[in-house]
Amino acid sequence: MATPPRTPAARSPRRSPAPARDAAGPGGPGDQSETQRRVRDGTGLLSAAAMRRLDDDLEWYRALPAEDRSWVNLVAQAGITAFVTWYADPSRPPHAVSEIFAAAPPELTRSISLQHTLQLVRVVVDVVETHSDRLAAPGAERELREAVLRYSREVAFSAAEVYARAAEVRGAWDARLEALVVDALVRGDVDDALRSRVAALGWGGRGSTLVVVGTAGAHMDEVRAADLRRATRRAADDALVGILGDRLVVFLGGEGDLRAAAMTLLPRFGPGPVVIGPTAAGLAEATRSARSALAGLLAAPGWEQAPRPVHADDLLPERVLVGDDDARRALVERAYAPLAASQGSLLDTLSAYLGAGRSLEAAARTLYVHPNTVRYRLRRVSDVTGWDPLDARESYVLQVALAVGRLDASTG
Repeated sequence: MATPPRTPAARSPRRSPAPARDAAGPGGPGDQSETQRRVRDGTGLLSAAAMRRLDDDLEWYRALPAEDRSWVNLVAQAGITAFVTWYADPSRPPHAVSEIFAAAPPELTRSISLQHTLQLVRVVVDVVETHSDRLAAPGAERELREAVLRYSREVAFSAAEVYARAAEVRGAWDARLEALVVDALVRGDVDDALRSRVAALGWGGRGSTLVVVGTAGAHMDEVRAADLRRATRRAADDALVGILGDRLVVFLGGEGDLRAAAMTLLPRFGPGPVVIGPTAAGLAEATRSARSALAGLLAAPGWEQAPRPVHADDLLPERVLVGDDDARRALVERAYAPLAASQGSLLDTLSAYLGAGRSLEAAARTLYVHPNTVRYRLRRVSDVTGWDPLDARESYVLQVALAVGRLDASTG
């Protein structure tokens, strides 16, 4: 029997060729190209989701003005676009943070902190991870998530490097500016420009000011100087540090106990005396305090028993000996002039007492009075000047005060 002819319906159906992804197996080259296409097509979806997450999760973002929020949105979109570009060719290095921020104005990059930058990165990573099941080809979800994590790690390291480099540059600039400010304060060049520089360094100007000077020490390198600056800022509300050759000058300011703060900084100074200047109310007064403290540092070796720290006003006689005119005027104004203007022969009694080798009886014989009268008058001297003639050190201060007062009177 003849075989019937085969009709088209009886023919065996032709099979379509398997996709390359199936031939390569899950996660193979086919999956990679398909995932790349899906990620590229989903850029708009990811950007919109990132914008929503920024508004939902980041309080600082919601507090920004509308214009700044638009720039942050642009930065987030640039981050997503950079990831899509990198995912298409993972052999290329990821975009650095500076490239992602390139479209934004410089003012925004300065106002967005490292913490904010890392939060932006975290939002983008979470968004891509959340949508990885939808964007990745079947079986390639894990690979996409790993790529996101790898990319985010590189961007985070790049951000840390950028901000660390910026911090180093800013720190070096601040240190140079601080040294210039301290040098100007020491020289007395106080003007509006200096006040603005002090404010730029974070000086609040509240409360009083105290100046502490000493030696910088042989090992005061940049690391120790930076550590000293951190210590001074912990010790007081305001602080300025200047290293002027072998001298270390520290300005402390604020409403707390500045003398106690100065005591905590003593180990930071090098060997030798440390001198604290008079308390000042403002920058102009602080310059005089700094000059007094520096003159005291120069004169301190003249008082072998001087404590550490020693106050500049306790070194007035030694400062006179090294030619400090401020100390000379201080002794005349605070000791000689009040005694010369007082009643009761206080100046003559003090002169007789010092001239008689600090003997009450010898001074009484010189003045033709009872020793108790001499003792009474010397207590009055202490009340008027603040220095006690019966104390060995303070009687020396008064003796120098009398000498410079008489010299000024004889030449005036």
